Amino acid sequence: MGSREMGSIGSLLGHIPRPHLTRVGLLRVWKLVKASPSLSFIDPIPSAQECSLISSGHLLAPVLAFTMPRPASSASYTRYETRRRDPNPRAAALLVIDLQGHFASIAAPIMPAVASTVALCRAAGVPVVYTRHVDPVPRAGPLGEWWPGDQITDGTPEAELLPGAGRRKGDLVAEKTTYSAFAGTGLEETLRGMGVEEVIVTGVMTNLCCETTARDAFVRGFRVFFSADATATASQDLQEATLVNMAYGFAYIVDCKRLDAAFGEAK
Repeated sequence: MGSREMGSIGSLLGHIPRPHLTRVGLLRVWKLVKASPSLSFIDPIPSAQECSLISSGHLLAPVLAFTMPRPASSASYTRYETRRRDPNPRAAALLVIDLQGHFASIAAPIMPAVASTVALCRAAGVPVVYTRHVDPVPRAGPLGEWWPGDQITDGTPEAELLPGAGRRKGDLVAEKTTYSAFAGTGLEETLRGMGVEEVIVTGVMTNLCCETTARDAFVRGFRVFFSADATATASQDLQEATLVNMAYGFAYIVDCKRLDAAFGEAK
């Protein structure tokens, strides 16, 4: 669901109608993407001749290299804090959202942080719950309309949890068909039965399933903690927008270092 949205600079230019691929238009795009920490550049601003070659599709690779977006760094999450609180390991559960084959490229940069978060939670006695998004067949409704060519079908490699997600035998896996891990899954009842009052949200995509799950948890009465370094999405702008929204009204922002300190103090 949106995992291929930012796959290349060509897709970025593709959002601009061909008649508008002038030097001025390209320079605007150039300035926009050059400001992004998700992109690395080989050459400076393109010349008029290079703009012509870019617009015709002949000079994409030599001009710049596109890299996968980086999740917000541990050092940056404190910029978004409006409140500070540590999770209580005796009342919390870790939610690992949709770390499946379909999202492997987006999840790749955060897998070490996810592994660390899972390990920290297990060591502190925090239960780990995984979600797996599986689209119904046939697919219908708003989700199908929004992502018509981005289906995750059960029984395919894209639907399976990634090996690095750290799942163990006995871990709960909630299967969902929409953005929220709580919608139609019985997850709330399961967590209540376990005595869970807080959730720590990790996984992909930050601004879709992670954010929707966090908001849903909040309105259902759970205290929410949202990971800055163990979540990822299609761009840094989307990552940061979610962190701002979460910190403003829904969740306490954490990272691996913060969790390590919090769980150490709770022992």
